Amino acid sequence: MFNSTFLKLNKTPLLMALTSVLFYASFAYDLVRTDYTKLFTLYIALFFLFYKLIQVNKDNFKFLVVLAIIFRVVFLFAIPNLSQDFYRFIWDGRMIIQGFNPYLYTPESFININIFPIAQAQELYNGMGELNGSHFTNYPPIKQLVFMIAALLSGKSIIGSAIVFRIFILAADIGTLYFGKKLLERLNLPTHNIFWYLLNPLIIIELSGNLHFEGIMIFFLVWSLYLLHSGKWKWAAIVFALSISVKLIPLLFLPLFFKYFIQHRFTKSDVATSKPLRNDIINLTGFYAIVVLTTLLLFTPFFSSEFINNYTKTVALWFSDFEFNASIYYIARSIGYAITGYNEIAIIGKFIPLITIISVLGFTFLRKNNGVQKLIISMLFVTTVYYFTSTTIHPWYITILVFLSVFTNYKFPIVWSLMLVISYFAYANNYNENLWLITIEYAVVFSVFIYEVFIVPRKQKIA
Repeated sequence: MFNSTFLKLNKTPLLMALTSVLFYASFAYDLVRTDYTKLFTLYIALFFLFYKLIQVNKDNFKFLVVLAIIFRVVFLFAIPNLSQDFYRFIWDGRMIIQGFNPYLYTPESFININIFPIAQAQELYNGMGELNGSHFTNYPPIKQLVFMIAALLSGKSIIGSAIVFRIFILAADIGTLYFGKKLLERLNLPTHNIFWYLLNPLIIIELSGNLHFEGIMIFFLVWSLYLLHSGKWKWAAIVFALSISVKLIPLLFLPLFFKYFIQHRFTKSDVATSKPLRNDIINLTGFYAIVVLTTLLLFTPFFSSEFINNYTKTVALWFSDFEFNASIYYIARSIGYAITGYNEIAIIGKFIPLITIISVLGFTFLRKNNGVQKLIISMLFVTTVYYFTSTTIHPWYITILVFLSVFTNYKFPIVWSLMLVISYFAYANNYNENLWLITIEYAVVFSVFIYEVFIVPRKQKIA
């Protein structure tokens, strides 16, 4: 009787959930990335179901938690079909197990002389592709630790290593759920907001499906923000360093903490002291020192002068060599072509760090980042500026924006996570992008961004 009543009352949500499971299974096990029609159709359908599931079940927190886990488990035994990066992850982990420093050797340097230092070396090299195999690794140490654990647990199986990666990513998402919910409660925001991240098809497909580690970076970031909000800034600094040591993007946020510490009182004694500013500066300095020292400590096992040279060169490539799914950069590139007749990425790429630095400084000193929510909003905008001006925007890059938006009223990252399906067209077209499609993608994203950031506040002022 209970079961029939439950099914009757929840027939529509359960039907949507089952349909989503079937679509995710099709995405995981029956999709070739060159089949753009199927990819596009599945993604749009999943996005619609994602929106409706939250809309209909936002008060049924446990039901949405179960769905978030089930949707991820669907991918458990799948080989990623939209990204080749995981082959390099496996390579790096097995190199460490064999006693090699992965930052000092390219896979190509071994394969070209018919040396196979690890199990399945040729297969892994073929999988990652020549472009990835010809460059030094740029994955930070916490990622390398996960790679190494996968190599220990599954040193001769590619699918086994993929399963280990997925378990780590799933565990991180559960951690993000835990700390994200607690932080939303502390900020008096709806707890169901966390599902705009956890149930988003982009997050599920690119992280659990294609094994990108942004989910682990985000877990450490939200844990750090929760600790900071709780007044435990020393522990927050350590965990923030762990986030940096998964992906470098949180480095952008470090200057933003300046006003948080200068204008925030962590304890009653801070308020009562006759020298509050002095205490604030000491706390701020301590926070930065802990972050830097912890990050350096994590890199120590790999440290050498050659490592520094290889690592900085590889990171610099993202500004001067690679281009994919860009927005403002493509406009600048077309202007450069019109003037000189050449692709001026080497010149334009030098301005991206400058624009990013200016935006970071602006949000550091011109905004009141004296609360965690204000701090998160600044993080959202700094990252947005960085990605709007970048030469390369792979879909999984935007996952950090989707997460940060959970704690704000801004929805343009959610819209962007939908429109990113357009970028997958390049897979079906021999990696050649259709610039008309890219224009449609960013026309929608920029329109929503402008509306939310500039028009809505003006309307609210008038009202």
